[in-house]
Amino acid sequence: MASLALAGLTILMLGDSHFATPGYLVTTLQDELIRQGAHVTTYAACGEPTGVWIEAGVAACGTAVRVQSGPVKTDHSKNARVPSLDTLIATVHPNLIIVGAGDTMGGYGQKQFPTEWVTQQVQSLTRRIQAANISCVWIGPGWGTEGGPFFKTYAKAEYMSQFLSAHVSPCRFIDSTKMAKPGEWPTFDGQHYTAVGYQKWGDAIDADILSLARGVQP
Repeated sequence: MASLALAGLTILMLGDSHFATPGYLVTTLQDELIRQGAHVTTYAACGEPTGVWIEAGVAACGTAVRVQSGPVKTDHSKNARVPSLDTLIATVHPNLIIVGAGDTMGGYGQKQFPTEWVTQQVQSLTRRIQAANISCVWIGPGWGTEGGPFFKTYAKAEYMSQFLSAHVSPCRFIDSTKMAKPGEWPTFDGQHYTAVGYQKWGDAIDADILSLARGVQP
């Protein structure tokens, strides 16, 4: 029986491609949060940096939406619309926002980390959340596996995680690299996990959310 440790929380999750497909975190993490008593709505923008949530825009590789235990509704058209954060806040009325983003902005295929650009993307979102006076949690990227079309490496994943941990304030940071060893959770393309990996990642994130729950209860 669920402990209902998150009872009374209305959660808005904003995610990247890790939240954009049934069976990914939009399923595993969301289901775990619901079991703890939270009401959860997830919006995912595949392939986009976090700045996409500032103004209504388009996600080139698609979007996903899931409300509570309902189906994951995806749009894989080239004109998949992304609502603005202000619109989502007005619609969902969250008292906790969870941001799941890191790999999309990691610049894994670039020689140098895009420091200025990532900082702008992150701060544009955290400042908007702070202005709305809503508690927030930011989930950093996991290890994945090295290689594949996204050029992810353990060193770059670690750097991105460390960078985010120092720049997402006032959001509290969840370090996914502490949840498993490098390569422990298998992927099919270096970045996106198999079903087993997404289940383990969702469970581990849920455990961290629970450990932070006291500070975000309404």
